[in-house]
Amino acid sequence: MTSTEATAVKKQHLIDPEICIRCNTCEATCPVGAVTHDDTNYVVDVEKCNFCMDCISPCPTGSIDNWRTVAPGRVYSLSEQFSWTELPKQGELSDGETAAAEAIEAEVGALLAEAHKGSGGKAVAPASATKPSVNLYSRAKPMVATVQGNFRITAAGAESDIRHIVLGFGEQAFPVLEGQSIGVIVPGTRADGKPHDIRLYSVASARDGEKRNGNNLSLTIKRAEQGVGSTYMCNLKVGDKVSITGPFGSTFLMPNDTNANIIMICTGTGSAPFRGFTERRRRAIEGAAGKLVMYMGARTPEELPYFGPLQKVPQLLLEKHLVYSRLPGQPKEYVQDRMRKHGPELVTLLKSASTHVFICGLRGMEAGVDEALADICRAERLDWSALKPDMRGSGRYHVETY
Repeated sequence: MTSTEATAVKKQHLIDPEICIRCNTCEATCPVGAVTHDDTNYVVDVEKCNFCMDCISPCPTGSIDNWRTVAPGRVYSLSEQFSWTELPKQGELSDGETAAAEAIEAEVGALLAEAHKGSGGKAVAPASATKPSVNLYSRAKPMVATVQGNFRITAAGAESDIRHIVLGFGEQAFPVLEGQSIGVIVPGTRADGKPHDIRLYSVASARDGEKRNGNNLSLTIKRAEQGVGSTYMCNLKVGDKVSITGPFGSTFLMPNDTNANIIMICTGTGSAPFRGFTERRRRAIEGAAGKLVMYMGARTPEELPYFGPLQKVPQLLLEKHLVYSRLPGQPKEYVQDRMRKHGPELVTLLKSASTHVFICGLRGMEAGVDEALADICRAERLDWSALKPDMRGSGRYHVETY
C-alpha cells in the first residue's frame, strides 16, 4: 500500500439506528448539512462530515457517537445507512491501513474528548433494564392503531391544552418498554409537497399497557400553536386510526432492579415516561426497596399534566415534589430550586450505586438541573464532575430533552 492509499483511510461517523430516538437534534445542530434522514434512519454523509463534533454533546442518547474506520472504496453510502436496523461491526484492515487508522483514532479521540466535556459521555442503558425491541415498524410498514381515548389532563381554563391519548393495537403485537418512544405518521404533505416528518412522542404507560394486558399504550401530548403533529393528535376521536412507527430508544429505560432509586426530573409533557415508570413499579414491583422521587415543574397546578391523578399516588410509592413558577403573589420556583432545598437528601441518594437519574422535558431545563446537581454535590463535598460521567457510563444518568 502506498502512503497516499494509507492516509486515505478515514474514520466514518455513523448513527446507531437501535439507540436513536429520531429527535432530529443532530440534523438541527449540524452546521454543514452532513446529517439527513428518511422515514427509517438518521444518517451521516461521509462526503460532508468535517468532524466539527457540534452534534455530539446535544444528542440525548449517544446514538450519534459511533464510528468505523474505513478504507477507500469501503465507506458506507447513504443508501446502506438508510437500510440498517443495527450498526455493522468494524471491518478488518490491512497492516498499512491499521497504521493509518491508529493516527486517525488519536485525532478523533481528542476531538471527542473535547466534545464530551460536560455531557458525561455516551448514554448506556441501565444494567437491569429489559432489552427493548426497536424499529419494528416504519412509514413503509406502519402499525395501524385505533384511538381508544383522548382526554384533556390540564384544567379547562389553563393556557396549555395537554392530552392523554390511548392507542390500541387489537390483535397486533407492538412491544414497548417504559422510556421508549413511538413515531406518528401525520397525514398530508408539507408546502413543498413532501410528506410531513414523523413526529416522535414518549410512551406514558407501562409495558403491559395503559390497561393491564390491554395491548395498548398512552401518550402525553401538548397542543402547540400551529403545530401540525400535535394538532392532528389532539383532535383525534375515539375510533380514529393512526399510523405509527418504532418503537425507538434503547437507553432511556427503567431499571428492573428492585433496589434501584430513581430520581425523575421533568417539566410538562416530559412527565410521560415517568408516569410509565411509576405505573410499572406499582404493578410489578410494589414494595420495592428502592425509592421513586419526582421533581415536576409547571407554571401553575392547572397547567401541570395529571395533577389530579398525581394527588392519589401514595407518597410511599412516589415521593412527589410539584413545583410552580407562576403562582400569584409568590416568587418563581423551578425544579432546580426545589432540588437545592433537598440537597442533603439527594446527595445521600447520589452516593448510592443503586441510584439512577432521569431528566426529561424542555431543553432549557437541562443546564439548570445540571448546575443544581453540581451545587448540591459541592455543598456535601461530592464531585459532580466526576460522578456524572461515572453514572452515565454505568447506565445510571439519562437525559431526553426537546
